[in-house]
Amino acid sequence: MARDLKSLRNIGIIAHIDAGKTTVTERMLYVSGAKHKPGGVDEGTTETDDDPEEQERGITIYSACVTFRWNDVVINLLDTPGHVDFTAEVERCLRVLDGAVVVFSGREGVEAQSETVWHQADKYEVPRIVFINKLDREGADFYRVLEEIGPRLNATPVAIQIPVGTGPAHMPDPFVGVIDLIEMKMIRFSEQTAGKEVIYEPIPAHLQDDAAMWRESMLETLYTLSNEMMELALEEKPIPPELIRKVLREGTLSRTIQPVLCGSALHGMGIQPLLDAVAAYLPCPLDRPPVRGVDPRDRTKTIERKPSPREPFCALVFKIIPAKTGDLYWIRVYSGVLKANSRVLCPNKDKKENIAQLWQIHATKKERQGQIEQVECGDIACAIGPRHAVTGDTLCDPKAPIELPTIEFAQTVISMAIEPENTAERKKLAEVLAMLERQDPTFDALENPESGQTLISGMGELHLDVIKHRLVRDFNLNVKFYKPRVNYRETIRREARVVGQCNRQVGANQLFARVELQFEPLDDPSADPIVLDRFFGENTLPNELKDAVMEELRSRVAGGGMIGSFPLSGLRVSLVGGEMAEVGSDAVAFRIAANDAFDKGLQAGEPTLLEPIMRLDIVTPDEYVGDIVGDLQQRRAIIESTESRGVMTGIVAYAPLKELFGYSSAIRSLSQGRAACSMTPHGYQPAPEEDAASFGM
Repeated sequence: MARDLKSLRNIGIIAHIDAGKTTVTERMLYVSGAKHKPGGVDEGTTETDDDPEEQERGITIYSACVTFRWNDVVINLLDTPGHVDFTAEVERCLRVLDGAVVVFSGREGVEAQSETVWHQADKYEVPRIVFINKLDREGADFYRVLEEIGPRLNATPVAIQIPVGTGPAHMPDPFVGVIDLIEMKMIRFSEQTAGKEVIYEPIPAHLQDDAAMWRESMLETLYTLSNEMMELALEEKPIPPELIRKVLREGTLSRTIQPVLCGSALHGMGIQPLLDAVAAYLPCPLDRPPVRGVDPRDRTKTIERKPSPREPFCALVFKIIPAKTGDLYWIRVYSGVLKANSRVLCPNKDKKENIAQLWQIHATKKERQGQIEQVECGDIACAIGPRHAVTGDTLCDPKAPIELPTIEFAQTVISMAIEPENTAERKKLAEVLAMLERQDPTFDALENPESGQTLISGMGELHLDVIKHRLVRDFNLNVKFYKPRVNYRETIRREARVVGQCNRQVGANQLFARVELQFEPLDDPSADPIVLDRFFGENTLPNELKDAVMEELRSRVAGGGMIGSFPLSGLRVSLVGGEMAEVGSDAVAFRIAANDAFDKGLQAGEPTLLEPIMRLDIVTPDEYVGDIVGDLQQRRAIIESTESRGVMTGIVAYAPLKELFGYSSAIRSLSQGRAACSMTPHGYQPAPEEDAASFGM
């Protein structure tokens, strides 16, 4: 029997690091009955953080999927990392999800990575609900966080719950439960059952005025979305809870509003109402628009696939986990049915793929769930058998091909040199690095044939540190590691018009070609370089010669600048002129002339070294602000703003990545471990002259 898509929810848990995503996931599993005992992040016993590196560090590094049932709804839930170095895991999950739960810490509020993941959800038009967590912590403030969400995230949060008390048990007014503004009841959560048992009570008399005020605030927002609710309000008639939930769902699905709930996941408080909200307000696959792609045989033609088992099969590969018995391909099926032991097409590679086995995903290991015979539209599953597809590729019915938009990932900003201890380790290292590249789209490895060193690149110090530990511990490799280095780029400062020539004797042939190029800097120095053909008119070159020039220019642009090891960016190279002879002007001659002109153009355009700039979002107790700002200024940082957040201060600054190696340790030392910082890539700017001089520029 076909799955009822109305009862399916594909959701993700997204947030800043330490907001409590994994604990929320763990409590959902426990409350739903999928687990008999909730695990703990600090103990390394959670279901989704099953990698040794995650358990040691107490953070999520790899996205994990769990499936469980809540009442009449089946939930496929993806738990994602919160650290900026692993934001690619969030990117690929949001690409395939239907809805999301965004978790905020009740103490820290809207943080840097909160904004990043929120905007990623905006990018993929993912409806979401909000859970303000950790209200049992000292310094937590539900109302402050609620006020931050709107202006900082360009959102419309609608509180459908308010907390009863805030803070730990020893405080005068501790957090003990929530008030449901739809049913106008107080909800308590039994400590003896770790939140499994929910107790509904009348709202205490001293809280009724606050509850009525917040309910009216909720309704006023919803009036703008429903004429029926507005008419009932004008007639002063009661508004039934069913109608409120209906309008909340419609507003959530259209991304007009975001319902806000609250609680403390660590103590199981607020989890049951959160699961009810997932079922009530987040979309099923039928609520999402049909996916669109192009016909790989005619890329000007757009194709739609509806979420129906009767449509041709279509799925997206969004994660690959390498394994000795066959790589595990995580796929989201958008249409049709996929059966085990079948053949599909990967249009991105124009290759047929075998689907040998299908598995239900649980955490990151297929062994924890049973093998399945088929997977239908709307579902998330694991396929074993493909060999050519990579993350972001489409799998589809060979008789009805479609290519879905791929997943775009950020470029790496930091590198580290490694080399094997001996020749025997070299081949093993190459195999392991190739495997890690398949698993992580933001990890690159490139071997230098002259030095024997391999350069590994990633999104930050923590990212490379995790890779380093895996190479040594998981794969038992004997390798040397060198200090991380910055991934610089090269560009030009000014326009230049140059002529390159080829006029040489090769055997009995006299080669001749002349190429004129225009070099121009772009407004954005970090933008990808552009190669254009602007050679028009009566005296233009034959197409085969122009094609040879353009191909050579694209190769040179991709190969780097004057130094060679750093990519080019922020410039436009245009073919604007050329000359040929009656004999001796072939493709080889024009490639030589294009290379000559390219070298001259880079030199004439005044080559410039660009260094990556990071945005720093720092939250620190007020007494350490002066020390932290002084340290930032020594690191060539520009302070953009400081903002008071109660007893804490938020600092936004921009600093060169070169000056930030080891900064996480430095800020802990400056604040006695009480300040927190996150770094995100911001762009590129010209490096100091001494840095450029060290590379011979």
